[in-house]
Amino acid sequence: MTDFTRLPDLAVRTFGGSVVAANDEFFAEKENLVKAGPSLFQAHTFGHKGQLYDGWETRRRREPGHDWAIVRLGLPGVIRAVVVDTAHFTGNYPTYASVDACAAEGYPSPEELTAAEWVEIVPKSPLGGDTAHVLAVSVDRRFTHVRLNIFPDGGVARVRVHGEVVPDPRLLTGLPLDLAALEHGGLVTACSNMFYSTPNNLISPGLAQVMGDGWETSRRRFTERWEESNDWVTVQLAAPGVVRLAELDTTHFRGNAPGAAALSGLRPGASSDDQDAWFELLPRTRLQPDTRHRFPLRTDRPASHVRMDVYPDGGMARLRLYGDLTPDGAAALRQRYVDAVNF
Repeated sequence: MTDFTRLPDLAVRTFGGSVVAANDEFFAEKENLVKAGPSLFQAHTFGHKGQLYDGWETRRRREPGHDWAIVRLGLPGVIRAVVVDTAHFTGNYPTYASVDACAAEGYPSPEELTAAEWVEIVPKSPLGGDTAHVLAVSVDRRFTHVRLNIFPDGGVARVRVHGEVVPDPRLLTGLPLDLAALEHGGLVTACSNMFYSTPNNLISPGLAQVMGDGWETSRRRFTERWEESNDWVTVQLAAPGVVRLAELDTTHFRGNAPGAAALSGLRPGASSDDQDAWFELLPRTRLQPDTRHRFPLRTDRPASHVRMDVYPDGGMARLRLYGDLTPDGAAALRQRYVDAVNF
């Protein structure tokens, strides 16, 4: 079975996700649902309404019905799995949960969203306490919002919405853009090592705030062939394009930045296993710690994927690949959007 939790969390706050409405948040705020990182807990920490929880918690219902919260995805796309995490909620978790989704144009208000056309993507499913429930989704359609329904009430620490980004081509076509960006549809497809953190951090929105916001490998040890050994990551671009400028950002990595890096592009339509289909974008180039490096690339060859080799190991905060979509790439981006909207 595919581990969809390796896909980006489309709802997380650091990607622009927001909990725009909830019918109740008496004990703990709805905004906690999309916070980055795991839920934290400190026993015997009481406020005016009881024990403080790093999650969303509603009051006990004394009438029929259920509680709900609406989350705007920071990165709209096709949802593959929803994680409903009841961490630390042991006697006050919901008995069941379901998830609905909708595709809204523009920037609707909470009132407009409640009247939107919602599609059930996770049926009513049983929950346990202090557990991360991974609930698969099989609707191949682009969504912008999800609604978490809990039955009848209680607390949920986090909701994660893992999937594939499907950008609106009307916002991208005809403009220079970061072809690797997660928000534009880029995706890490392979890497040699992700011991400390996920490589999808490399193409996440914004600047890295701390070292943990980047990609860092474990340490390679000296061997007879150590000079020939290195770590690497492969990024599928949003669509085929010509990369004009590369930014390799080692911000926050001071004693553990790579000594050098190189970039290679893959010819559109070719297999990544075909070594002859790869071509040089940036030769092996020395890097400095804690530095945003920007390198103009002298090529007009289009690529569908870019591989970054780091020598020999270490951490990178961000990888930006600025360029232009090819006509075929722009058409592919439009078609993917049409397919996901008109499912």
